[in-house]
Amino acid sequence: MTNEEIGALLKKQRSFFETGATIPVSFRQAQLDRLYAAVKKYEPAIHAALREDLGKSGYESFLCETGLVLSEISYMRRHVKRFSRAKTVATPLAQFASHSYRQPVPYGNVLIMSPWNYPFLLTLDPLADAIAAGNTAIVKPSAYSPATSRVMETMLSECFPSEYVAVVTGGREENSALLDGNFDLVFFTGSQAVGREVLRRCAEHLTPAVLELGGKSPCIVDKDADMKLAAKRIVFGKFLNCGQTCVAPDYVLCHSAVKDAFVTEVVRQIEKQFGERPLENPDYGKIINEKHFKRLCGLIDPAKVVTGGQTDPERCRIAPTVLDNVTREDAVMGQEIFGPILPILTFDEFSEVVAGLKKAERPLALYLFSHDRAHIRRVDRELSFGGGCINDVVIHLATSNMGFGGVGKSGMGSYHGEAGFRAFSHEKSMVDKKTWLDLPMRYQPYKVKLYEKLLHLFLK
Repeated sequence: MTNEEIGALLKKQRSFFETGATIPVSFRQAQLDRLYAAVKKYEPAIHAALREDLGKSGYESFLCETGLVLSEISYMRRHVKRFSRAKTVATPLAQFASHSYRQPVPYGNVLIMSPWNYPFLLTLDPLADAIAAGNTAIVKPSAYSPATSRVMETMLSECFPSEYVAVVTGGREENSALLDGNFDLVFFTGSQAVGREVLRRCAEHLTPAVLELGGKSPCIVDKDADMKLAAKRIVFGKFLNCGQTCVAPDYVLCHSAVKDAFVTEVVRQIEKQFGERPLENPDYGKIINEKHFKRLCGLIDPAKVVTGGQTDPERCRIAPTVLDNVTREDAVMGQEIFGPILPILTFDEFSEVVAGLKKAERPLALYLFSHDRAHIRRVDRELSFGGGCINDVVIHLATSNMGFGGVGKSGMGSYHGEAGFRAFSHEKSMVDKKTWLDLPMRYQPYKVKLYEKLLHLFLK
């Protein structure tokens, strides 16, 4: 789309929002019902597109994309009425007699910019939240996942009029034109580098932004961890979607006393879950494009490969790869991996791990495999990160009952369920002052001693 077309689309959405059509809860519920039905109708086409873009199997596509979207839509449909109600709060005695409350209202016209790694989930989840909160939305999916973008464009244009929800496809020019628009909120999921640019552009219009970014998410394996279960769950979370998951364990910090046992179990689990020849496994995905494939190949040090390392350049596939004896100076530790490469570092004292992570950038996720309650408490209370799990990985984002988001350079703001409703709403603070009583002590002249005593009584 041209800049003029994008500008006209945004103007049309502003006009529609100003009619107040999106405000009634019944309207929002009806649109969520329409969205749910559309996802069910297009589910086979969505899964086919995800296989084309990322090599995902139908099972994984439902597990990690369409199934989670349906769950989020259902959750919002059930709870949107409660979320939309005004919330009564206590009123100070000095403001007697009045009723104080918080009233959520939609921001208005929002922009949702989604990434390529989970192109359906990370587009439709925030869209469901935006609809539930009463906004109009322009959706901009990634140009790197074109098949999924085409299906979403067809599905959403069939489901909603463009003045309410619209899809804009394309690349950097369209992204730039959209960011020139004066939206009421921008919701962006992607890399830290692009997130900085989005935030800079939002600042030009004083537009609030929710940024879901990434980072190097550590996975700590303590000496008392269940090695078999830890390896099983880490292999699942790390190599899901070929490692192209923002909350995948980026690297493992393993206690030196159990490192060899852990590596043995990881190698065994890779073979068990993906077969002896993972590149021949039809349910094992691919790297999104040649650019990212070459970047990942450059991070693999052949001298440190324990298992994996095989590649298929024609299909952009890399076998699940484990690197041992890795140090902080290795290339693989210099950037977020975002691929099927698992570096393993070791530690001797848990306090060293905590101290080191306090100095590092705050990650989007952190995982700890341990049964030591003191160590678990230290991670909970002392370390700052977006979210995580104890004795598991990744699953903390697969719920509508908790907000999902980053902190520091891994993001700002959160969504999912009620947190998503709040992300796309502004909560007004309101006081409904009664007219049958008007306390006189706030008015001049300030000469009555009784009023001064009452004021000190009220405001203490």
